[in-house]
Amino acid sequence: MKRSTYSLILMDDVVAAIDLLAEEQGTSRSNYINQILAEHVQCITPEQRMQRLFSCLSRQMNASLRVQEQGSDAMLSILGAVQYKYRPTIRYRVELLRDLRKEEIGQLQISCRTQSQTLLQAMDCFFQFWEKLECAYYPESACGQGLYQIQNGRMKQALLRHGVSEEEDLGNAVGNYICMLHAVLQSYFTGLQQQLPAPILYHTLEQQYRSIQKNWTRML
Repeated sequence: MKRSTYSLILMDDVVAAIDLLAEEQGTSRSNYINQILAEHVQCITPEQRMQRLFSCLSRQMNASLRVQEQGSDAMLSILGAVQYKYRPTIRYRVELLRDLRKEEIGQLQISCRTQSQTLLQAMDCFFQFWEKLECAYYPESACGQGLYQIQNGRMKQALLRHGVSEEEDLGNAVGNYICMLHAVLQSYFTGLQQQLPAPILYHTLEQQYRSIQKNWTRML
């Protein structure tokens, strides 16, 4: 939605109360007033669309994933623990664009907070394998379209709507995708700890990927 600057004459006491509430909500004065007015005239704001999406995304998380508030309407982080000798924590950061009506609605970044080069190289190997899976089984995905980057143990990829119109459905799709990716990543680390030969490990991961794909409707 387009934004413009308007002049309003308000009572100082009203502004003080607005500022207090805006601070509690972690937002600005202008944004909070915009939300109040939008609700009053029954107009859906971009922030409300994001909140709907994130609410549905959060409900998809399982016991191995927890949501971390970012203090931003457009960003949400999910932390996932994996069992491995370095005991790394994986961060899935979803960052949305203000206009959720476009084909690309935002970006997903997967990273691991570590200084271990061995672990970073292992993450890169997994991401390269994941990209091959996505290209082979779902060429319409962001990876299949080349809308991704892999570098130094991190992966960034676009989030695409593929015709999905409702924020709730998009949130479910993003949540399911993160859960799927994390499950396969956990199996990858388990295989590394068990020192499985690479062909056996990657075959097992591919079978897991295909099995999960059958159990939910892919939208991203």
